[in-house]
Order: sequence, then structure tokens, then C-alpha cells
Amino acid sequence: MRLEVRRLHPAAVLPTRAHPSDAGFDLHAVEAVTLGPGARGMVPTGIAIALPEGHAGLVLPRSGLAARHGIALVNAPGLIDEGYRGELRVLLLNTDRTEPFAIAPGDRIAQLVLVRVSLADAVEVEALDATERGDGGFGSSGGFAAAQR
Repeated sequence: MRLEVRRLHPAAVLPTRAHPSDAGFDLHAVEAVTLGPGARGMVPTGIAIALPEGHAGLVLPRSGLAARHGIALVNAPGLIDEGYRGELRVLLLNTDRTEPFAIAPGDRIAQLVLVRVSLADAVEVEALDATERGDGGFGSSGGFAAAQR
């Protein structure tokens, strides 16, 4: 399988894997960006991609940036549809309340994971089949639901 990549900026770094068996491609910033404390920003990568047929791309945070600097993705995971051909941009959030975070061109800012997609048609029905969980909502399998009672 191939991930076709088009360089939109001469300084853009193509997606890379740190190790051959890694699930995610590292995405790199193409411009310098500084995120102030609590600020968010859209960081360009300078690339566009053509996802393989039947696949979507998930843009995920880098755990090292989160652990060391509190850098998160605003919309994690970001979803790239198969037909999108525009520049990949990453919506980063600096969760640190006191320190700005500087991004330099070439810095690894996120990961791209390709996933196979099953397309379904939404069909309205009168009732859904019964399951053991039923309509148990957010946190219903842990202590959250009990704590809310």
C-alpha cells in the first residue's frame, strides 16, 4: 500500500516513521509557530496526501510533546477523509498555563495513522436490538455513573 504525498512547500518534510513497524507517520511543521500559555494554533505541514482507497487518516497527538510540554491536539483525533487533497494542518493546544511553546520548521508535531473505513448507510428503525449494556451512557462501566447518582 502507498501513501502518496505532494510537497506544497520546498521546506516540507515528508511523513516518516521513527521505526519500520510504527503504526503512525510523524508529521512535521513547515513554519515556526509559538503557542502562548493556553493558546491554540493551526500549524501547517506543507504537504498534501492522497489516502489509499477505502482508508481515512487519523491525526493523533505525540505522547512526548504531551508529557514534556503539555501539547495536545484540539480536535484529537483529527479526521482526514479519503477525498481531501488540501494541505495537512495540525490544530495544537498548549495546555501549560505559564510557559509558551515554540515550534521550529521540521519539528515533529503529530502522528498520522491510516485506518480502513467501512462505509454504511444510515437507516431509521423503530427499535434497536437489545444488548447487555443497553442505554448505559458515558462512564457506565466504571465508577462515574455511580458517583453521579
